[in-house]
Amino acid sequence: PETTESSLLHLCEFIEDCEFTMLSTQILHLLGELGPGTTAPARYIRFIYNRVILENSAVRAAAVSALTKFAAHCPSLRQSIMTLLKRSLVDEDDETRDRAAIAVSILEQAMEANPYVAPPEDAEAEDIPADVPVDGDMAAYVLLEPMPINFDKLERSLKAYMAAPMSMEQAEPITLSTLPIVEDTVEEQHAAATGDDGIAVTDDIGAEIVAPKKKEPVDPAAAVYAIPEFASLGRAFRSSLPVPLTESETEYVVECIKHVFPSHVVLQFMVANTIEEQRLDNVTVAIDDSDSETWQVSGEMAADGIGYGDKKNCFCVLQRDGDDAAALTSSTFACELKFTVVQVDPTTGEEEGDTFEEEYPLEDLAVTTSDFMAKVAVPDFRKGWESLGNENEVLEKFALQFRKMEDAVAAVIDFLGMQACDGTGSINTPGKPHMLHLSGIFMGGQQVLARAQIAIQDSGAVLKIAVRSEAEEVSRMVADCIH
Repeated sequence: PETTESSLLHLCEFIEDCEFTMLSTQILHLLGELGPGTTAPARYIRFIYNRVILENSAVRAAAVSALTKFAAHCPSLRQSIMTLLKRSLVDEDDETRDRAAIAVSILEQAMEANPYVAPPEDAEAEDIPADVPVDGDMAAYVLLEPMPINFDKLERSLKAYMAAPMSMEQAEPITLSTLPIVEDTVEEQHAAATGDDGIAVTDDIGAEIVAPKKKEPVDPAAAVYAIPEFASLGRAFRSSLPVPLTESETEYVVECIKHVFPSHVVLQFMVANTIEEQRLDNVTVAIDDSDSETWQVSGEMAADGIGYGDKKNCFCVLQRDGDDAAALTSSTFACELKFTVVQVDPTTGEEEGDTFEEEYPLEDLAVTTSDFMAKVAVPDFRKGWESLGNENEVLEKFALQFRKMEDAVAAVIDFLGMQACDGTGSINTPGKPHMLHLSGIFMGGQQVLARAQIAIQDSGAVLKIAVRSEAEEVSRMVADCIH
């Protein structure tokens, strides 16, 4: 910090003669982030505005954004920066014009609502107020605060909203708070966990590499939305990954996806038949809920006509007793596949022989607290951690039976069902304690953050974890997921 101002001035001198667009734009971005917080932010304005006059369109656009950040941070500079920004309203580049137009419009409204009053020239230093925006300043909020979600997630959230039954018939307005939570894609989870976006810009000889086109995410709850009988359940909060309930080589292969709704969990059982001489009719999965105090089976839907090599879905609905979020603890259910076996000719598929009822044991199915946690990274973990505060913080220490740091880190992430942030999902300093930053959205839209320090000792792994959320009972439930 003590060398920040001198370093920024060196960078200002550097971009005066820099011919590399990427370097110039990155330096301008850094100036916009750090410059307004220095003791004399006005000294950087001249260097930045020179880039608006002398550089190519990409650098000019970056310079306009940097000037905008100075104006948003420092009310005393807004009038002079406005004069400079208005000159870019007639720039030949669309991007530069658009950025300038947005900045000018927002700053004009902010200056009208909260005009800057300069302190008297003879005022003592301690009597001069800090040059910061007032509370509720429009320019500071719009130009400096990041969006709660990026545009890719916003698009996916809107699609998920429209896919839910009867969602477009509701009278409530669509706001960011009413949109469904969408979990990070596999690519986003990898980038957040490792700090690597996986996209190369150039190869070894400097040739541009075209990034592979991302696959369109598929809403896993679409199979539930397609069934009219489930329309009354509302919108799914999240869906789990498929959980195998049989070995992959058995005659009947069953996997389960848990779809979490406000007061229900819909279990989607994907049943595959690997026997040529059989067709499976009236296929259901019987759930034993007698030992659960939280969940009870409230409905089921059978699958019919599962021939050789086919995979079809049957469903079971679990209803939660009461609406207490503290009741979302782990429950385990015994499962059994029930169906009618129809003997068929392997060649023609025609029925032959008798039919009979059959039962097939499955592995137990667990509905855990982590099933109610959506993996969503936060753009700034430190800021989010500080904003939650320690009022509802839960601190715990655990001994884990892991000998390798990689296994311990993967297990903690899996236990909590949260998203690793800031690249902490990968281990960069072997042999030393590892700090893991985790983020997620719990059922009901509650933000949850966790900091977990893992150390490998002779007896195994030692975990120290701090969990923060908007409710202490949620923090406790999340911490208790470690086992």
